[in-house]
Amino acid sequence: MLTVYLDLVMLLNFLVDFLLLLGTNRLSGFPAAPGRCALAAVFGSIYAGCCLLPGFRFLGNFLWRCVSLCLMAAVAFGLRRDAVKRGGVFLLLSLALGGMALCSTRQNFAALTLGAAGVWLLCRVSFGDGAVGREYVPVTLRYGGKTASFTALRDTGNTLRDPITGEPVLVVSGEIGEQLTGLTQRQLSAPLETMAARPLPGLRLIPYHAVGNSGGLLLAMRFPGAVVGKKEQTVLAAFAAEGLSNTGMYQALTGGAL
Repeated sequence: MLTVYLDLVMLLNFLVDFLLLLGTNRLSGFPAAPGRCALAAVFGSIYAGCCLLPGFRFLGNFLWRCVSLCLMAAVAFGLRRDAVKRGGVFLLLSLALGGMALCSTRQNFAALTLGAAGVWLLCRVSFGDGAVGREYVPVTLRYGGKTASFTALRDTGNTLRDPITGEPVLVVSGEIGEQLTGLTQRQLSAPLETMAARPLPGLRLIPYHAVGNSGGLLLAMRFPGAVVGKKEQTVLAAFAAEGLSNTGMYQALTGGAL
């Protein structure tokens, strides 16, 4: 008779889920967030243990497995817009791991290779061309009692700096600028006119140049107490009225020094 040890099953499931969640964050370019991943993995291990208990074995069917994976993704990645894609990647990675483990026991190496290629293709499709290797950073800005939390892409090619102080500039989408400052899209698109009207204290202009663009000016403000990644600092942020990402994966650009 086969003996199953509940504690070993729960421990193994915790380790597998924890590594899958960390891997999902790394593949998609986001910080590892081991604390949240560990909490989600604990939930997954408890679920796995419940599936072995008499009266709860119905939890092991496909529907409840998908429900548990979705709940784990919500705990690990939150409920932000980018978390939906990460949750989908985690769900499919989990299913792919199970399928590849089955192929391995049957020594079906062709299916294993196709599975690995499918995981790579999944990341490319979900996060855009060249997403693997990118790094995303959580950012929080506060102004006048308002708070905006969003995602920034760390772009080493972004060398925008304040021409006076030389400090790096965080480039933020116009949507975030409107949310924080109340400036309209039209005001952000016409920086010289907006500066002449002086609608807010602390506004300034930052010159910029971009590939395929002769350059121009961006409205900018200084935000004390900003959080970039895990570091609290004062940030000079410029507002790009036209937006930054077509996929919605990020709402700001940081440079290598920020």
